Amino acid sequence: MNVALARDWMRAAADLIAADADRLTQLDSAIGDGDHGVNLNRGFTAVVAALEKTPPETVSDVLVKAGATLMSRVGGASGPLYGTALRSAGKALPPTAEVQPADLATALHAGLDAVRKLGGAAPGDKTLVDAYTPALDAFEKAVAGGADLAEAAAAASRAAEAGAEATVPMQARKGRASYLGERSIGHRDPGATSTGLIFQALADVS
Repeated sequence: MNVALARDWMRAAADLIAADADRLTQLDSAIGDGDHGVNLNRGFTAVVAALEKTPPETVSDVLVKAGATLMSRVGGASGPLYGTALRSAGKALPPTAEVQPADLATALHAGLDAVRKLGGAAPGDKTLVDAYTPALDAFEKAVAGGADLAEAAAAASRAAEAGAEATVPMQARKGRASYLGERSIGHRDPGATSTGLIFQALADVS
């Protein structure tokens, strides 16, 4: 992955989130505040603008800037969680204009660790972790097997989507949705869904 591809990833994520903002908001309206799509759309639009205003010189800088922008521009839980994930991933990368799939696997792992530390969520809690965890597992397994970035990203995207769909029968144990108790069952988690879009964006540009 080089700087141009990393920027393309953020642009593609912004495009997918913008296109799916209404669905994300509907999902969040069922079990949350109803602002997930609006907030993420605003945040990733700001990310694209920030990357265009001051073009980063390393892949690390792309993700750190994207994360910092989300943290400063997105309200609710989304900004801190997604921002922390990208910022932590960026900080785990070498300060170079190009990184290898194994480097990105390490970075994605750092991002997930940071999200879990911040939000306290584990797999099965009906959060973005339920999409991120299988996506990371699939990415790491593909890279370990010799896959290139495109193959690993495609595997991660498929796993993230499956993980998001698997949240439907779960009862939420973290976040605002947890206040609903059993009433959260039967609804797809909006955070897991948007996480799937971010991994889909990586697959699309790789």
